[in-house]
Amino acid sequence: MTEPFDRDVVVVGGGPAGASAGVFLARGGLNVTVLDRGRSSIARCAHLENFLGFPAGIDVGTFSDLTHDHLRRAGCTVVPDLVESVERWNPSEGGSEDLDADSDRLDDSGTPGADAGFRVTLQDGEPVTARRVVAATRYGGEYLRGLDDDAMFETREHHGETTEHFDREYADRDGTTPIGGLYVATPSEADRQAITAAARGARVGKRVVADARIDDGWWPAAAEGVDWTRREAELDDEWTDRERWREWFDTHHADAPADPGSDRFARVREAAVDDALSAYVDAEDIESRAAAGQRAVAERLDPSAVVDAHDADALLDALDDGAIAEYVAEGTSDVDREDVSETVGGDAR
Repeated sequence: MTEPFDRDVVVVGGGPAGASAGVFLARGGLNVTVLDRGRSSIARCAHLENFLGFPAGIDVGTFSDLTHDHLRRAGCTVVPDLVESVERWNPSEGGSEDLDADSDRLDDSGTPGADAGFRVTLQDGEPVTARRVVAATRYGGEYLRGLDDDAMFETREHHGETTEHFDREYADRDGTTPIGGLYVATPSEADRQAITAAARGARVGKRVVADARIDDGWWPAAAEGVDWTRREAELDDEWTDRERWREWFDTHHADAPADPGSDRFARVREAAVDDALSAYVDAEDIESRAAAGQRAVAERLDPSAVVDAHDADALLDALDDGAIAEYVAEGTSDVDREDVSETVGGDAR
């Protein structure tokens, strides 16, 4: 989908909102670059307290490292650069063009113009072109100047001084804006807490994926995908049959704006069935994913954070003795393996 653009989507900002959007975009099959200079507002936080999954909170540096790891694992390219400007760019016209907001508003289906995209100018690197841009920087949107200034920025008076600020209500709840292909995750009313900002980013990412599918011939009711996994064992014999999924799709999309006998309908149906079936994973895959998830977190643990014997004991207690024995035994002879297992199982430190 990237031709004639460098990327399907460029996300400006790698904080909770931008990273969350990037993960959903990449998992939706889009070619994504996340631009993050490390100036996320979360960097000003002394300790992240209210993000689910971290009962004692988590230091901001480790959290940022984990989110960037997640982006890369999902398939995003993370570039540490600052965005200076975003302008409309039309490859069919050989570059930038003047498009006012009114002439390029989203149509009823949420589809932007066929050719228009964006050119993102960076502080250090070469400019990047993209079909869509997600703005996810909490502190202002100066780099968006020139796109739709009259509506995008609002004037405020404070103690006799007049200043301009990005209008937090400029974008809809799903991030869509009057400018086709431009989405805003932050600044918005959702970015007051890291967890609500991440939720906003997920909502925006899902909207962008749906719009990309609509561009590709899907209709809105079919384009709204669900990104989750389920146990393959939950599928009974009826639903292991692909034909049963086709029948389900035909029933639920009987009023689709496409002839059920058309190539378009068949293509969308097969892609939707692929999506549905790929959500089911077998027991071996579940175990493998669980191990990979725990390993990814463990790789970011800082041994220097263990400050006393109590902390050390708690860390060791959390580890599986059998796994430790197996790991240690890999570097020993067959004769020594039994001794290693007995030592670990005996709670030797």
